[in-house]
Amino acid sequence: MTTELNPAQKRLRSVVLLLAVGAYLLSFFHRVAPAAIAGDLAAAFDTSAASLGVLAATYFYVYTLMQIPTGVLADTLGPRKILTLGGLVAGVGSLIFGLAPSFELAVVGRTLVGLGVSVAFIAMLKLIAVWYEERRFATLTGIAMFIGNLGSVSAGAPLAWAAQAAGWRAVFVVVGVLSLAIGVASWFLVKDRPGDLPAVPATPAAASAAGAHIDRTAWLGNLMTVMKNRATWPGFFVNMGIAGSLFSFAGLWAVPYLTQVHGMTRAVASNHTSVYFIGFAIGCAVIGRISDRIGRRKPLMVGGAILHAIGWWFWIAAGPLPSGLTYALCGAMGLFTASLTLSWACAKEVNPPLLSGMATSVVNVGVFLGPAILQPLVGWVMDQGWQGAMAGGVRLYSAGDYNGGLILMAAFAALGAVATLSVRETGCRNIWQDKLQA
Repeated sequence: MTTELNPAQKRLRSVVLLLAVGAYLLSFFHRVAPAAIAGDLAAAFDTSAASLGVLAATYFYVYTLMQIPTGVLADTLGPRKILTLGGLVAGVGSLIFGLAPSFELAVVGRTLVGLGVSVAFIAMLKLIAVWYEERRFATLTGIAMFIGNLGSVSAGAPLAWAAQAAGWRAVFVVVGVLSLAIGVASWFLVKDRPGDLPAVPATPAAASAAGAHIDRTAWLGNLMTVMKNRATWPGFFVNMGIAGSLFSFAGLWAVPYLTQVHGMTRAVASNHTSVYFIGFAIGCAVIGRISDRIGRRKPLMVGGAILHAIGWWFWIAAGPLPSGLTYALCGAMGLFTASLTLSWACAKEVNPPLLSGMATSVVNVGVFLGPAILQPLVGWVMDQGWQGAMAGGVRLYSAGDYNGGLILMAAFAALGAVATLSVRETGCRNIWQDKLQA
């Protein structure tokens, strides 16, 4: 950003970012919550592994479909309107999910949740791109993701505890009310750009930049500009592979796997998913700052993705491990997974600055397409080997059944690691103009 902000604008941008991060935090909570309450959901709705995978992945289906439209809306309608509508829809969906008397209605609720929260991340990135300096983009994105990941942490052991104490339904009713509150607050407090308040630009050129906005009638051509850019797509496949394995495991199958194969209690297994996301949150906070400091993107992405892919083979080949090692493995894999967060900075930096919403949304599709494919696919593979064992209304699967799913997740992680090799190094600056001048 090239505009000198006055004190009122600096205070406003903090409020704007706080609300966007709050919406993003709730989106992360919903994303991984099924892992901690998988047994409760299976018992409440009498589901198979495949059906449970579909219920969890419904969030990802609609989230995937909404990413490119969200990027277009962020660049045209602006973050304020989409954050407001998203908060209201997610709030209603969470209430329906928490009160659902049947599996079908639970699917409706989770679908609405996915629809509502699907706008949070892209709106947050757009606000960071507009309100803050370009050189701080990766750092601020990482910090925002660190805070947002507290939603993932809260959806682990804290959710398991709250589900036992008050019931999982009550938790989702409370979260629904919080979503509604964020939606209403966004309408009154969020501003799309500094130019929405009186400002004193540093120069006449800065004044022009501050008031610039995308032509709302040309969105399709602008979207095609982003999608025809070959440098946009490596980040898509990075995200599909790495995030696909991350959210399939830590977001759904980790707790059942750790309880049924490693013999952990649900509380201990949920602690492992919390450690996984604590590692991811720390990585998000650190990796963007390191990248901005050294002026490089690709080495961090490649190294993190390869180490994350290697981690899967410990689960597959090592068999039951001491708890200290399982905690360390979860924390390390979460930390290395955070390398994918640089994909959004790279996408923004190889496309026109005014199309940052569309650019980040295209690569962000991969984050949700991966789990949308993988969560039910892993469940289907597990169902193929199920021998009919039940306990407390929940299906029991063997270590061999889970290993088939782990191999699928490892394959997706390997895909993400290979894709990092094709990411274009940007030097932490927008290189789109360089391409035009070449």
